Amino acid sequence: MNTGEDIQGLRKIIDLTRLISIAILIIHFYIVCHRAFQLWGLTAEITDRMAENVAQTGLFIGLLKAKLAALLFLCISLLGVKGKKDEKIQRNSIVAYLLCGLLVYFLSLLVFYLPGSISLIAGLYMGLTGIGYLLILTGGSWLSRLIKLNLSKDVFNSENETFPQEERLLENEYSVNLPTKYRLKGVVRNGWVNVVNPFRSILVSGSAGAGKTYFVIRHIIDQHLKKGFAMFLYDFKFDDLSRMAYNKLLKYHRHYKVKPEFYVIDLENPKHRCNPLDPDSMEDITDATESSRTIMLGLNKEWLKKTGDFFVESPINFLTAIIWYLRKYQNGKYCTLPHVIELMMIDYDPLFALLQQQEEIKALINPFISAYRNNAMAQLEGQIASAKIGLARLSSPQLYYVLSGNDFTLDINNPDAPKIVCMGNNPQKIDTYGAVLSLYVSRLLKLVNKKGKLKSSLIFDEFPTLVATGIVSTISTGRSNLISCTLGIQSIEQLKKEYGTEFAEIIAGISGNIISGQVTGDSARKLSETFGKIMQDRESVSINSSETSVSKSTQLDYAIPASKIATLSSGEFVGIVADSPGEKIDLKMFHAGLQNDHEGIAREEAAYVPIPLIRKVSYDDLQENYIRIKNDIQEVVRTELKVEEKEQPVLEKKTRARKRPIRKSVPAVKGKTSKGQQQTMSL
Repeated sequence: MNTGEDIQGLRKIIDLTRLISIAILIIHFYIVCHRAFQLWGLTAEITDRMAENVAQTGLFIGLLKAKLAALLFLCISLLGVKGKKDEKIQRNSIVAYLLCGLLVYFLSLLVFYLPGSISLIAGLYMGLTGIGYLLILTGGSWLSRLIKLNLSKDVFNSENETFPQEERLLENEYSVNLPTKYRLKGVVRNGWVNVVNPFRSILVSGSAGAGKTYFVIRHIIDQHLKKGFAMFLYDFKFDDLSRMAYNKLLKYHRHYKVKPEFYVIDLENPKHRCNPLDPDSMEDITDATESSRTIMLGLNKEWLKKTGDFFVESPINFLTAIIWYLRKYQNGKYCTLPHVIELMMIDYDPLFALLQQQEEIKALINPFISAYRNNAMAQLEGQIASAKIGLARLSSPQLYYVLSGNDFTLDINNPDAPKIVCMGNNPQKIDTYGAVLSLYVSRLLKLVNKKGKLKSSLIFDEFPTLVATGIVSTISTGRSNLISCTLGIQSIEQLKKEYGTEFAEIIAGISGNIISGQVTGDSARKLSETFGKIMQDRESVSINSSETSVSKSTQLDYAIPASKIATLSSGEFVGIVADSPGEKIDLKMFHAGLQNDHEGIAREEAAYVPIPLIRKVSYDDLQENYIRIKNDIQEVVRTELKVEEKEQPVLEKKTRARKRPIRKSVPAVKGKTSKGQQQTMSL
């Protein structure tokens, strides 16, 4: 009890103990230096008799026993001392006083070996012993005034924010497993990030240089190819990942029941050719609408935030009408994006006359024809010009060549013909190539999300550079069709900028597996909130004139604060994984450094063979294909509108200054439209 009586009682005990220590030391001096006391005349018969009786106890036999007993009682008295706390007192000073005191206290015995008179030697012995005793007393008293705290030296609270993580390797026929090292209460331990259910999508985020491609995406490619997945790979910085995928396929192709084919979509240097508007894959006009929307939003990304506006929906409807017209014309003989672009560029008179022949698109083109008949040219140009201007950027021989062929179809997970498709981009030409690549992705997402197909992995490095709004439905519904989606982004802010806040929050919310490197701002805060809180130790100190008190407590706090996520090193990741009904994971959260065999990877990459040359495409080949597509559209116009061969080609006519109703300018063809068998481009 900390009452006045207890304090007084403790003080008396301390004083008594110290008095006993001093008494033992004085009796020791009197016995050891008795001859000197006789010379000084400080002896008496009664004191000699008392000293003789005390000496018989055996405590004062020799020189060390008495001194040790005195020191012991001194130490006992110091244990109960409570001095005023002083922050200026240093531990080194206390140690120096105690060591010096002990040395002087015990080494004073050496004076007996010095030559000199009895009085001198006795005086030196008692003086040195007394000085040593006082030094020990001073150091011990200061020890009680020292602030004795054993507080944590972890300035950034790193040790307190550690938590148990999964150390088991949980592997199945679909899983992605990444080895890790993590800290738990100061101890480095080995663990695993087990993505046992990749079909719940994998969101990989991290700023430039965080290591999301090197530490995560490359392992997803490797392990999924090893386990027999069909794959679509969007390689933003072509051809780093594509070359890796090709070499991995050479290594693992025996793991497939049917050997997959490897295809590359490269708009810079044409390799394989693929028609994203393949008529066989366009079953109804809604497919044309989706394709049209993807193209227009890819060319004008700001339209993503203006969906529903009149001048956004109008060009989309107009492009839909043209796509569907070519889909129905001769069963899709000219249903390619280059033919769509060329048909859109002809004059209004023949264009509207052609489109009116297709019943299914009359409702789509009716507003445009009405504006044309009523001489509302400003409105008409506002509706159509944005589509023409955007699509005109795609009018190049290289793009026409790649988009007009049919080397393969986009149903990559066809069990009878599995495919590994790599699609490259050029960071310097994102605005031009983005729309075309987005169209490929949009058509592929619809074709792969069907039942009875092979397990497939869709990997998008730098996903925000594409416009793929259909990814949400693929993630939501593709799980049962064994579709794994891996989205690589730099931050949620980047996704918000390209797609809008609502879409970005949906992607972040429906992704079951989240792996994040260094991100800052809102992305870091949202991740920290997602990871939740853990129980952490807390200490507080209170110092007053008589004592120092330390209180310890526990409280819930963020397991991985936003500041910690913002300062992650390259290769260090945080995240959370999703499990499956048959394979539960209790420790889903992780904060660890992913482990790569850097030397092994370097040796492996040095041994990679380049992607083989598919075909040699000359400048003449590109120009020939480019001109042929233009001639195809001219032929369609001449054939359908029955223009005489001797007349000037429709494509070269200019719109007259005074606009007239369509039925007066070019006679519409009555009856059935021309038919023909579907044809594919000669490879």
